[in-house]
Amino acid sequence: MATSAEEIWALFRETDRKMQENDQRLRQRFEETDRKTQETDRKIEKLSELIGRQGNRLGEFVQEMVRPAVVRLLRERGLPMHQVAPNLTAYDDNGQVIAEIDLLALNEQVAVAVECKSHLSLDDVNAHLARLATFKDCFPQYRAYQLLGAVAGMVVPDQVGRFAYRKGLFVLAQSGQAIEIRNDARFQPSIW
Repeated sequence: MATSAEEIWALFRETDRKMQENDQRLRQRFEETDRKTQETDRKIEKLSELIGRQGNRLGEFVQEMVRPAVVRLLRERGLPMHQVAPNLTAYDDNGQVIAEIDLLALNEQVAVAVECKSHLSLDDVNAHLARLATFKDCFPQYRAYQLLGAVAGMVVPDQVGRFAYRKGLFVLAQSGQAIEIRNDARFQPSIW
């Protein structure tokens, strides 16, 4: 069957037209997919922001539960505290945050830096230990104080509490409606 050159060119043109239509449909699908991806990314970003705000609110809640209890609990351990300062922040010369302390319980000689979390983790304890190591450099007005550390949480897994205890930190945790110190009477706090 012989095909004329005109028929071959017609087939090429038809094939070319179909390829252009396919290209157009693919471009539209890619654009639609890209638009949906961008929309999904925006929704994920908004959700992450909302979750972050909720996490911060929960942390504030824990801090507000611990703040009134810390004075009583430390007094019961022979450390008469007279002040609690919330949210201490130290900045470097460039205005960058170099240290943040959730609560600082004080008397004339002793300061107890408290880290508050909704769910206390090993990373949180290690981060607080690092803050305690640099505390007096970041907050030089407390250099003369005996510095102790504490961690507090609504949820404190047993292994995290034991780790903090072994590192010389007071461990404060929710117990029913109240906050309690989980350290036993033999506990000797570390001094920084």
